[in-house]
Amino acid sequence: MIELWKILLEISILWFVIYQIILFFTGTRALQVIRGIIMLLILFFLIQRLDLERLEWLLTKLFALSVLGLLIVFQPEIRQGLARLGRHHLFTLPLPEEELDNILKEIIKAVDYLARQSIGALIAIEKDVTLKPYVETGVSIDATITSELLQNIFTPGSLLHDGGVIIQQGRIASAGCLFPLNENPDLSRIFGMRHRAAIGLTQETDSVVIVVSEERQDISLVYEGKLFQGIKRDDLLTKVKQLMKPKTRKNEI
Repeated sequence: MIELWKILLEISILWFVIYQIILFFTGTRALQVIRGIIMLLILFFLIQRLDLERLEWLLTKLFALSVLGLLIVFQPEIRQGLARLGRHHLFTLPLPEEELDNILKEIIKAVDYLARQSIGALIAIEKDVTLKPYVETGVSIDATITSELLQNIFTPGSLLHDGGVIIQQGRIASAGCLFPLNENPDLSRIFGMRHRAAIGLTQETDSVVIVVSEERQDISLVYEGKLFQGIKRDDLLTKVKQLMKPKTRKNEI
């Protein structure tokens, strides 16, 4: 009986570790490789059980040679994953749904106006991973979220309009913030600095970022390094709320 509980405990711990590894690398190119490694581990387990010594020796050598190569190839993904893990809030409670709705409606009202006026904007909404390092690159605001305030921040001529706004705990925490730029050369040239900054930030954190293009007068959502372009105002609230839900598996919009 004790042996059965021991086996069940080992299986539960192994499953939890594998699940956390998958979440750790979700949204990166390493995820497919991790899935392949898990399949190889299952194969290795079966080979051991069947006592296939030559195949076991071969797989052992293969794993040993592959570890260093994987660490080098996926160094950016590992760094991003560790950054996410190290910056998670431990005791932050989510906003009540009604309060979140009111906040998002103010943001959507602002970005809709800015898009129609051909004014660019970049707004990051914090989720579980703290944006404090990026808050500190801008000017502290700590103000109630209103459409009018957001419009004023991004109005051309404003000292803060070139940077990003960070929404933290239901308030405008900071404006004029600097976000890490995505340097992917394959990204289309039609996307400017705001889109690259949004992609860069969402690769480093789990934030939801709204981008307004002043050239095309459209609104984009960025999450986990993926850009969803041309979001209509009527759909924006639903899509942002969906992305703001606690993550169990990869959110899709």
